[in-house]
Amino acid sequence: MFVKKTEGPRTVTLPDGAILTVADLPPPETRWVASRKETVVAAVRHGLITREDALRRYGLSEEEFEAWRKAVETHGRAALKVTALQRFRQP
Repeated sequence: MFVKKTEGPRTVTLPDGAILTVADLPPPETRWVASRKETVVAAVRHGLITREDALRRYGLSEEEFEAWRKAVETHGRAALKVTALQRFRQP
C-alpha cells in the first residue's frame, strides 16, 4: 500500500481515546452532515490539518468554519445539524 507523504501527523488521538486519521477526513466534494463537520473541526483542533488547509480543501469561509467550531464547543454535534440551527442560534 502506498501512503502519500504529507506534512504533519497522519494520526491524532482525541481526548475520548478515539484515533483520527487523514483517511477519516471527508472528501473535498462532500455532502455536509453534522458528523463530517465535527470531524473537520476535530482535525483542525488537534493538529491533524491546519485551519488554512481545511478552508482551502473544503472551500469554506473563515466565518463558516468559525461558526462550526463555536457550535461544537458550545453545544456539541447536535448544533451542527441543519434542522437544529434555529434552536441553537442566539436570540
